[in-house]
Amino acid sequence: MKQHPIGEMNERDVDFDISLRPSKFRDFTGQRKVKERLELFVEAALGRKDVLDHVLFSGPPGLGKTTLAYILSEEMGVNVKATSGPIIDKPADLAGLLTSLERGDVLFVDEIHRLQKAVEEYLYAAMEDFVIDIMIDQGPNARSVRLELPKFTLVGATTRSGLLSSPLRSRFGMTNRLDYYEPDDLRTIVERSARILNVDVDADGAREIAGRSRGTPRIANHLLRWTRDYAQVKADNKITEPIAKKALQMLDIDEHGLDEMDKRILEAIIHRFSGGPVGIESLAVSVGEEPDTIEEVYEPYLIQEGYMKRTPQGRVVTELCYQKLGIDPKDRQGRLL
Repeated sequence: MKQHPIGEMNERDVDFDISLRPSKFRDFTGQRKVKERLELFVEAALGRKDVLDHVLFSGPPGLGKTTLAYILSEEMGVNVKATSGPIIDKPADLAGLLTSLERGDVLFVDEIHRLQKAVEEYLYAAMEDFVIDIMIDQGPNARSVRLELPKFTLVGATTRSGLLSSPLRSRFGMTNRLDYYEPDDLRTIVERSARILNVDVDADGAREIAGRSRGTPRIANHLLRWTRDYAQVKADNKITEPIAKKALQMLDIDEHGLDEMDKRILEAIIHRFSGGPVGIESLAVSVGEEPDTIEEVYEPYLIQEGYMKRTPQGRVVTELCYQKLGIDPKDRQGRLL
């Protein structure tokens, strides 16, 4: 699946993100209610000398689901093994992961809603009874062998919680929804990342980067990296508000965090579909993007900010969108004012 240009992850980006990722709750900014619940959850388990119950994180990309999974393992003093739903192709792959765990270990499964059905069914017994049945041989000689598993914690992450089956969802002891971050929290994250990267950024510069980060820490960190490069070449390594504005204007990111693709989506609904409604498949073809990418990466923020909405008939833009793009709502063909 293609990712948002700012959030696109290559090997260099992964290393960059890991270097900035907090490892303790005390260093994690934002998601206050979720963090408080998890801190209590961990403290209770440690007090009982027990293993954490299974945890599910849901929400748009880049909000800290992976980070929180690693923090849970760090706070519990256990190992974490990470994988992704699409990678686990068959039950044997899952069995190999589960049998390599030790008591208390965290198995982190990203995009857990994309697990194969056969793999998911194997997971039920592993989560509930800590056993897994594997088949040995084939045909008339085939037989099932039950393996006992150490008590472990499954941490699942999903950007599409509605695609999780009810049996899988019900086996998680705690479910947490992560929401977009407030600008002040993002500013704190930018300032912390700048200290780690030894970047000179003032409060106004950090605020400007935070305000254009779509409520997402991952994007904030990537914008900080770009702004650092810009300041290095054009501003004597000092990030101020004017420098941050100029740097982000080069990326076509406006003061509300909307980039070129966001505007293409909104303008396509107005110009090509008379403001909507339009189905996701038609919209995806019109802007040259994958439907899943629009649904998971772009739409949540555009809906949250009130620029578009979903209806039973399809996507429609709002009056705020017309105002934002300087288009007369009465002109259904999108004539620019």
